[in-house]
Amino acid sequence: MREPDVETEAPQKAAFRFSLKWKWTIATTAAVLVIFSVIAILIFNSFMTVLMRQERSHVNDTLNVVIEKLETQSQDLDSQSVNSLLRPKAVTFQQGKDPRTPYNNAVITSLARDSQTVVVYNRAGQQLFSSRDTPNVTFKAATKQHVRSQRVQNGPGLIGRAPIHSKKNNRTIGYVQVVDTLQDYRETRTTLIQVVIVLGLIAALAAAVLSYILASFLLRPIDAIRETIDAVRDDPQTDQRVPESKRSDELGDLTELLNDMIDTTQRYIDQQQQFVEDVSHELRTPVAIIQGHMEMLDRWGKDDPEVLNESIQASLQETKRMKSLVQEMLDLQRAEQIEITFTNDVTDVTEVVNQVYDNFKMIHPDFIFILDDDVHETVQAQIYRNHLEQILIILLDNAVKYSTTRKEVHLSYERDTRNVEIAVQDFGEGISQANRERVFNRFYRVDKARSRTKGGNGLGLSIAKRLIEGYHGNITIESAVGHGSVFRISLPILSAKAAKTLERKKQQAQAANNGIPGIKSELLEDAPKDDTNHDTSPKD
Repeated sequence: MREPDVETEAPQKAAFRFSLKWKWTIATTAAVLVIFSVIAILIFNSFMTVLMRQERSHVNDTLNVVIEKLETQSQDLDSQSVNSLLRPKAVTFQQGKDPRTPYNNAVITSLARDSQTVVVYNRAGQQLFSSRDTPNVTFKAATKQHVRSQRVQNGPGLIGRAPIHSKKNNRTIGYVQVVDTLQDYRETRTTLIQVVIVLGLIAALAAAVLSYILASFLLRPIDAIRETIDAVRDDPQTDQRVPESKRSDELGDLTELLNDMIDTTQRYIDQQQQFVEDVSHELRTPVAIIQGHMEMLDRWGKDDPEVLNESIQASLQETKRMKSLVQEMLDLQRAEQIEITFTNDVTDVTEVVNQVYDNFKMIHPDFIFILDDDVHETVQAQIYRNHLEQILIILLDNAVKYSTTRKEVHLSYERDTRNVEIAVQDFGEGISQANRERVFNRFYRVDKARSRTKGGNGLGLSIAKRLIEGYHGNITIESAVGHGSVFRISLPILSAKAAKTLERKKQQAQAANNGIPGIKSELLEDAPKDDTNHDTSPKD
């Protein structure tokens, strides 16, 4: 059986393309040529208009000179009288008299023009005189002096005609016609066109060279940007960045934006890798415990009610801890995306502080909660309400769990001109100087054994720190071993005008996206039922 032919596609050749430098060079050169052409055409037309006026003036001057010479006659013109007046014999030099040559005569000067031909006619239109071979131009009697454009010898020319009136009796005694072939005009025009073309080529070449050099200089950051993008594509974790430029222009902004984008992308990649590593590490222990109990039951524990009950209870406890861990890891991962999702949220800090304070008094009646409120007014901050609740719950919950004999928690609330500050103080175990710098690390516990019995996965303070920093705030710790700890958070205060602007943006975003998803903390809701679902180590 014959196999069907398989068509193989020939490798496609890379399409030829102009680089941005050449496009810039060609566009600049074309623009220079267009501008130069427009200016050259305007100058050329103006210059040629002046030359044409001069040629018309020369024709009129010749007509006037000939008329002035011939209007002295009283009778009709004839060939002999015209030739004697327009072609005078050379004057010999005589002692005591002003020596002259024929070319000092205005008539001779006019008749000597190479481009002009003077023709004189009698009243009947018969030719009496011609300074040169007569161009093929038809005679027309003129009633008044005029100069008109007309085709002469296969080219443009000027024809001047005028009647000749006798000065003595004012009779028309003949006609004069001047034909100008515009030879000098055409030669000047040709020379000028050549000069314009040469200058245009020089201007285009200079523009091309200068624009290419300028494009190479101005677009130099693009080469660095391309190299950086190629490096990031080959290795997303590369340290290569576009060199910082001192240029204050769009390419400088693009360079800064690209570097920021690469840093953000790498940070997200690192966070994703860290998330996977942390989850894998933390889930390994409960999974191993559950597997061990299941294998024990499978081998011999199914028939022993005491062993069966112990294994079930241990497995359920580990399952709940895994559930809590997964929830907290999801909260932490969402907290990394605050800048994307919650940029326009505004919260009444005073209201949230009082609400969380009242709730903790209710669910922990065996503790004394003291609120030191120095604000007594509405204070608004740019933060998602559920996030602020979550932060306060984490801090208060840690204070409760790690209190010892003195079951008392102080919550202080104050503000200055720029920031609002909330402090949570307990009188419990405290934290040593060595551990104080690491309590915000993921899964870190000061005393892992005691933390495991109190619940929590070591993520609470990591979540709180990431949330606070995501909203441009700050969180600090003060502690002494055996005397308790104080956690302080501060957030920038929003003005009323800024709060209204953000609220308007949020409403517009909600209209476009049909609502904004948020992180809903279950810490407070589940507190009476199960501490492990919302509990974090105070020294997380």
